[in-house]
Order: sequence, then structure tokens, then C-alpha cells
Amino acid sequence: MSWAETRRTIPNALTIARFAAIPVFVWLYLDAGDGPAWGAGIFFAAAALTDQLDGFLARRWRVESRFGQIADPLADRLMIGTAAILMLATGRIPLLAALVILGRDVILILGYRLLSPGGYELEVTFLGKTATWVLYAALGFVLVTQEATTWPLVILWIGIALSLAAGVQYAIGAWRAVRAGRDSRVEREP
Repeated sequence: MSWAETRRTIPNALTIARFAAIPVFVWLYLDAGDGPAWGAGIFFAAAALTDQLDGFLARRWRVESRFGQIADPLADRLMIGTAAILMLATGRIPLLAALVILGRDVILILGYRLLSPGGYELEVTFLGKTATWVLYAALGFVLVTQEATTWPLVILWIGIALSLAAGVQYAIGAWRAVRAGRDSRVEREP
């Protein structure tokens, strides 16, 4: 296999590795017991870094793919959602925080499933990427600090606010795309 062929597969391989990392993260978190979960935290941080790296490499090498456009944000949603569920179950984050994170992600995934058959493309925005990074950082900080440490929870709420703002941004973009599609279909009818 040539370097050009290998290069095409690296970004998607990193995304697939993030999916595969989820059960390992769960095991590391549960194995840590009470207190800071450094192993899970470091593993979680590595997953966050691969999120940045796979997109950077795909753009730099011009090997973006349809798979990467769908799988990359989905891998993020599943990793962050898994962390939120685990931390809620063990009392590390508030119920409302977990519900907002999971609810927004479910709405985004269902919205994408509804819009994509019509050919509507929703691009990941800077605000959405920033929200993901802040959530990764906040949850990582919650993982490696003592339970009930306040500052990681403040960062978590900032990430949630950014995440909700990005959700609104995506909803507005979807509404505009649906409206533009409907308007173009009406114009073409005799």
C-alpha cells in the first residue's frame, strides 16, 4: 500500500479508534472506584485529542470523506454521552447537566437522520466544535479531581451553555436548509 493510500485511511482509523475506546474508557472509569480516575481521565483526553487530529489530518491531506463527516461527530457524541451517563450514575455530575448533554445529542442525531435523506447537509460549526472541546475538557477535569470539586463543574456548565447555543445554531441552519429546499421545489413546479 502506498503512502497516498495509507494517508487516506488514517483520519477514519482514528475515528474508528475513538468508537473502540468507549468500552475501554468505561472499564477504566469503573475500575478507578471513588476519587479521581486518572487512567480514565488520561484515556478520555487522548480520545479528545484524536477528535482534533483526525479532522486536521483529513483537511490537511484533502482526504475528507462522507464516513468521517458522519462518524466523527457521532464518536464525540457517544464518548461524551457515555462519560455523562457514568458520571451521573456515580454522582460526579448533576442530573440536569447529564440530561441536557444527552437530550441535545439525541435531538441532533434524530434531526440529522430526518434531514439527511432529503439531501440536507449540516456542517459542524466553530461553535459546535468549541462546545465539544469545552465539554471534553470539563468532563476530563471532573474525572481527575475529587468529587464535588466546584471549578470543573463551572466549566461543565459553560460547555453546556455553548452546546445549547450550538444546538440552536444547528436548528436555525436546518430550518433554513429545509425552507430553501422547499422554496426551490416550489419555484420549479409549473
